[in-house]
Amino acid sequence: MNKLLLLILSFTALVILSCRKDTFITGKDAVVQFSSDTLFFDTVFTTSGSITEAVKIINNNNQKLRLSDVKLMGGAGSYFSITIDGSPGPEQTGLELEANDSLYLFVAVTVKPGASNLPFIVQDSIQVSFNGNQRYIQLQAWGQNAHFLRNQTIKTNTVWDNTLPYVILGGLQVDTNVILTIPQGCRVYLHADAPLLVDGTLQVSGNKYDSTKVYFQGDRLDEPYREFPGSWPGIYFRGTSINNSLQFAVIKNAYQGIVAEAPSLNAAPKVILNQCIIDNSYDAGVMGAQSSIQASNCLISNCGKNIVLGYGGDYQFTHCTAASFSNDLIAHVSPVLSVSNYVLQGATPVTADLTANFINCIFWGNNGNVDDEIVVSRQGSSSFSVNFTNCLWKVKNTPAGIGSANIIANNDPLFDSVNTSRRYYDFHLKAGSPAIDKGASTVLTQDLDGNPRPVGLPDLGCYERQ
Repeated sequence: MNKLLLLILSFTALVILSCRKDTFITGKDAVVQFSSDTLFFDTVFTTSGSITEAVKIINNNNQKLRLSDVKLMGGAGSYFSITIDGSPGPEQTGLELEANDSLYLFVAVTVKPGASNLPFIVQDSIQVSFNGNQRYIQLQAWGQNAHFLRNQTIKTNTVWDNTLPYVILGGLQVDTNVILTIPQGCRVYLHADAPLLVDGTLQVSGNKYDSTKVYFQGDRLDEPYREFPGSWPGIYFRGTSINNSLQFAVIKNAYQGIVAEAPSLNAAPKVILNQCIIDNSYDAGVMGAQSSIQASNCLISNCGKNIVLGYGGDYQFTHCTAASFSNDLIAHVSPVLSVSNYVLQGATPVTADLTANFINCIFWGNNGNVDDEIVVSRQGSSSFSVNFTNCLWKVKNTPAGIGSANIIANNDPLFDSVNTSRRYYDFHLKAGSPAIDKGASTVLTQDLDGNPRPVGLPDLGCYERQ
């Protein structure tokens, strides 16, 4: 009797399951997956200007699913075209997917790389609608020609050109004992998975005009992504890297803008930054870890942590401005400058010798919850020398154990324009700024704009008021 009952129950369950698979799921909790939520067409310009990619729409439910609508949002006028389950067209309705089944969606893009009126990035999206839900597949192709480098290691001395931008996918490595030279006017766009790893040498030779500066930034140039911090990993100068120099470079929207790891292997600083802008880095703008950095006339602005110098090292910052204001992308919750001679290994501090000099600099922040924009920390008895000369800073508690001379404390530097709602910042000095003519004489004869600094007393920060 029990065996008969078990057989009847099993048969009933089988019938119910079979019937369930033949019915449609209608609730908003239905699940649809894509084999990829973004299709990136990076090889268009090495072919005839047309290429096709595929993506699967997957019904992961145990019931049938009706896709009420699948459409290319740009319609018939889009640079993209789609073929849905074998049928071409910008839109199809009433598509049925069996339980745990899928269908193929083929996407083609056709552009003419030489067309001067194309946007730099060609974009569209595909909307998939079901049970009152909408899901999207993003489409992106480069609308102008470029040099595409994917997961590449530069193994011989290389000089780039500035005729086309460079698009880095999957990362780029400069091998040990190899020099990569980037000339003025070059544009470098890096994907979200693409750090620039320097084990050899990076020489960046920009010039003062916007058209002749060298730009490093993320490859999403559409709104709102073009201003998102953390859009690409950053530039990392690793242990064997030597003799790096960046002149008139702009590093935008990275996770960490510039990172220098380990001491220099020769007498020169590991990284020299002249007239550079590091802006909108999600974590750190400039980071040194027992390394050596020389920075002059640099602006490090609106980063999660503008300058972080830890585990000792040798650092020289002259005529630099480090400033942060809370906005809707990055909250100002960390000091603009943190300096220490140690790193924690577990709970144990490990120290290294530290020398850090800051001359004619501005350290300022606002709209956040930071009282001390400069924090200096020391552990152990290793050599420790941190000095501030002719600087303007915002601090509630003056850092201990430092040398200081001619400090302007807690006086607003009066930057030209700060509009956090529009994320517009101009860090030139207004007339009447307390930073004007308060610097010590140095060998620097130009500011960040390439304008002359006076023979007499210069202004503090990266800009000289003209």
